Formats: sequence, C-alpha cells, structure tokens
Amino acid sequence: QVQLVESGGGSVQAGGSLRLSCAVSGGTLTNYVLGWLRQAPGKERDVVAAITWSEMRTYYADSVKGRFTISRDDSTKMVYLQMYDVKPEDTAVYYCAAKLRGANGYSRWGQGTQVTVSS
Repeated sequence: QVQLVESGGGSVQAGGSLRLSCAVSGGTLTNYVLGWLRQAPGKERDVVAAITWSEMRTYYADSVKGRFTISRDDSTKMVYLQMYDVKPEDTAVYYCAAKLRGANGYSRWGQGTQVTVSS
C-alpha cells in the first residue's frame, strides 16, 4: 500500500514562498497520479496540482497557475509543491494524495500539513 507523509507547512507572509514535501513509500508508482489537495475551513477539499508519476504530466487549478509548481523525484520517491507569491486565500490544510490513473478519486492520503498565509 502506498503511504504518504507530508512536511514543510507553516506560516508565511503574503507574497512569500513555501515548499511542501511528500515522502512516498510502499508501492510501485508507475501507474499512479500524485496530487496536492487543500481544504480551507468550511470549504471542500480541492485539487491544487497533480502529476503523473511516469510521464510527469502536470495539472494545476486555475487559482494557482503560474504561482505553484508540482514536481517529483523518482530516485528519492518525493513529491514537492513549490509555492510562490502566496496569498491569504492559499491558507488551508494541504494533503498529499495518490490514485491510480483513471480512478475517479484519490485513495491514499497523507496526514495533512497546515499552511497559513498572513496579509
């Protein structure tokens, strides 16, 4: 079973940057999509960015395009979310998640890491 552990959250001022990391273990990732999702208080959990492990095809939510970058390192089994020019509306709990390609939803989740952006 794929297991995910996030790190790197914290508090940052608007306009700053932050990098989230996700350590992936326990499975062969060839057919997986790794994603970063976030959930703000009172809101639904939404996909922020995603990457296919094999081809490294990426997807970004419109709200973060041009500011966030998702990447993965196959040698260390790490997934990163580099966040630039953060905004108060980026405040949320960020989750690293995994799903098989073609699956409707993410099936494996990390514990989440809090990101707080102050204005």
